[in-house]
Amino acid sequence: MRLADLPTPSLVLDRARLKRNIARMHESARRLGVGLRPHLKTAKCVEVAREVHGGGTGPITVSTLAEARFFAQAGFEDILYAVAIPPSKLDRAAGIQRAAPGLKILTDDVDGARAIVERGKSLGVRFSALVEVETGGGRAGVEPESPEFAAILDILGPAGMFAGVMAHAGHSYACDSIAAIEEVAEAERAGVVKAAGIASARGHFPATVSVGSTPTALYARHLTGVNEMRPGNFVFFDLFQHGLGMCAADDLAVGVLASVIGHSRTRNHILLDAGALALSKDTGANRRIEQVGYGLVRAPDAALPREDLAVLDVHQEHGILSARHGLDAMEPLPFGDWPVGRRIFVLPNHVCMTAAMYDRYYVVDGSDEIIAVWNRVGGW
Repeated sequence: MRLADLPTPSLVLDRARLKRNIARMHESARRLGVGLRPHLKTAKCVEVAREVHGGGTGPITVSTLAEARFFAQAGFEDILYAVAIPPSKLDRAAGIQRAAPGLKILTDDVDGARAIVERGKSLGVRFSALVEVETGGGRAGVEPESPEFAAILDILGPAGMFAGVMAHAGHSYACDSIAAIEEVAEAERAGVVKAAGIASARGHFPATVSVGSTPTALYARHLTGVNEMRPGNFVFFDLFQHGLGMCAADDLAVGVLASVIGHSRTRNHILLDAGALALSKDTGANRRIEQVGYGLVRAPDAALPREDLAVLDVHQEHGILSARHGLDAMEPLPFGDWPVGRRIFVLPNHVCMTAAMYDRYYVVDGSDEIIAVWNRVGGW
């Protein structure tokens, strides 16, 4: 089977680029002296996780309990569910923990910690819980020096359910330079190490001291006091990461294969069968790269995206391909290059969002031949 045989839209993964991206992150982990616990919320795929771990089943991070169960059933035992868990999900977590005894859950709340301990005791399960600490992102996490952090420790610790501390510098994606990312990475590191020190001083010794995000994992100056990192987007990269300077355009490992379905010469645009659902409506990359729209495009046999075209508008199932300098551009598009039926790759702005609609990857390895089909997990 080849690209020409696929239905469109389809999600296509280039294994050669994937392996190159993974090797780069392993080198960063070695440089920083920490373990790599990849975040699989982007890939949601067993085969990608195995590629990161050299064919094995090493530690991973997930963002849903559906992912946790999916990977546990595939033999992954050391799984961090890196979203604060509400009491209503504890029974499901306990069931997953029977298949994956290394499952770790997360809290940043006193009542949440109390629920973990109480429900664990009633189920006869010893949960392993990390405490998320705030290091500048402003999304989630408890301040390391706050009374709430101390209270959480004193609830989880005596029950034998305190496993460590973690932070996520998601605000690194808002940085305008590598130097700024380095500063965010240091704040992330310093905050989580401070939390680990406070916990130890109270007699609760963290086995795990964890940081995350692809930008900080690549550009942290050092990670003294940390023992693992949790980047996720790095396996594929996307236009947002490219705009940040994290990767080159030919590092983008995933694209949406679409078909040209029509020409509008009066409006000067080309219609694709990949719209808002196939591409997502995330336009964040436009903050970094001028006129990206909903994605840049390349021919299936090209390594790099075209500089003159972008998907500048989307409807549910339609993508509008036009000149990058505007939908009202007067210079006629190269309609002859893109006849109806022609295949085209759309490179995603935010690959996590784009991939979410699909249940599988069609895998290539530097050519148009489909060498494998890898399933993805969905839902929560």
